[in-house]
Amino acid sequence: MTKKDRAKRAVAALKALYPDVRCTLDYDTPLHLLIATQLAAQCTDARVNIVTKTLFEKYPDANAFANADFDELCEDIRSTGFFRNKAKNIIACCKKILSDYDGKVPDTMDALLTLAGTGRKTANLILGDIFKKPAVVVDTHCTRLSQKIGLTENSAPEKIEKDLKALLPPEEQLDFCHRLVAHGRAVCTARSPKCEICSLNEFCKSYKK
Repeated sequence: MTKKDRAKRAVAALKALYPDVRCTLDYDTPLHLLIATQLAAQCTDARVNIVTKTLFEKYPDANAFANADFDELCEDIRSTGFFRNKAKNIIACCKKILSDYDGKVPDTMDALLTLAGTGRKTANLILGDIFKKPAVVVDTHCTRLSQKIGLTENSAPEKIEKDLKALLPPEEQLDFCHRLVAHGRAVCTARSPKCEICSLNEFCKSYKK
């Protein structure tokens, strides 16, 4: 079976399992998704959603974050971990959004990567969920499952992104990544994957081994 065939079957199987998928981070504005995604580094989405429920009321826009007191912001986001570095990046990110992008989250990969605390994973999530552009979000679930299924042999996120973009139709890319997250949490867990009941086991390269 070619990788293209494997990808086609994976898209269909995951779409049947998880027809309605979305980003599991809560947000109301493009900026809030950007901030939430930065906070989610080395932290669960569930914890981030608890923190941002009050955080986004306190800091509704880029101006509020850009002018935040550093120590106070650290305390506001402490429970997400690595809070000092995250607070520094959030403030710097929002200052650049104000100075270079008229207070709005930019809509290109190159522009997003100029923002502090924003790597390709975060940028792709913004491009896909906010601006509805083709995007491959390579997180730990995407990395692990795409390797197990047999869609990539790479471990570097940027190479996995390139591999998946070559295999997946543009309109399927973002939702496929969201579905990998759902499947990685529900069935193909890291510690004890439920291979016997997995709908992907007929074409999963790891299961065949």
